[in-house]
Amino acid sequence: MSRRPLGPVLLSVRGVTRVHGTGTTAVRALDGVDLDVRLGELVAVMGASGSGKSTLLNIAGGLDTPTSGTVVLAGDELSGLDVKARARLRRRSVGYVFQDFNLIPALTAAENVSLPRELDGVRVRAARREALAALDEVGVADLADRFPDELSGGQQQRVAIARALVGPRRLVLADEPTGALDSATGEDVMRVLRARIDAGAAGLLVTHEPRFAAWADRTVFVRDGVVVDGTGYAAGPESLLASGVR
Repeated sequence: MSRRPLGPVLLSVRGVTRVHGTGTTAVRALDGVDLDVRLGELVAVMGASGSGKSTLLNIAGGLDTPTSGTVVLAGDELSGLDVKARARLRRRSVGYVFQDFNLIPALTAAENVSLPRELDGVRVRAARREALAALDEVGVADLADRFPDELSGGQQQRVAIARALVGPRRLVLADEPTGALDSATGEDVMRVLRARIDAGAAGLLVTHEPRFAAWADRTVFVRDGVVVDGTGYAAGPESLLASGVR
């Protein structure tokens, strides 16, 4: 994958440390992490279980707070915001895609996608229009009125991605979004994510699969809470396998 011109930095993580617990039982999940993600850029995060990948993702999106260091998202330093302002910034700027989809069974695909916008004060009809546009973007607009249990795993994940992309959100955080999918469906999901990033969003992808990390512009490796390699662009599957990451 060739490196394309990128936009300005949307997410800036500086000197971030996250410690769980105190005293002799303290666990340092992250230790002085620096990371920038630009508009138009998809960054893959790889590392062993317990290395700090998901903690980094949660802190980047404001779901968790660092013990020290700063996180600046879309020009706002998260530590300077109160709880309500941080939640509002998450709803408007950040979309999350999880391995287990997290769709609400009693809501249709369109209702699942429109719910975050309605919670943000958008009128129902306008929220549905935005939801239908997001579903169309990921190729499942024809499934708008189906319930999650009427959809395949790949279709559910596309709906989850639409929910992450609806509205003006520009940062997409994906935590093992292909883990519950077969290889072909996983590739389809990555193609959708890649297209959204190319359209002007920024993305942070946690994965343990080199073939999915190969969709990223850049791969960073986390070991024991430290970013040990974050300089390579367009790392292909062969180089990732050679690094020892599985």
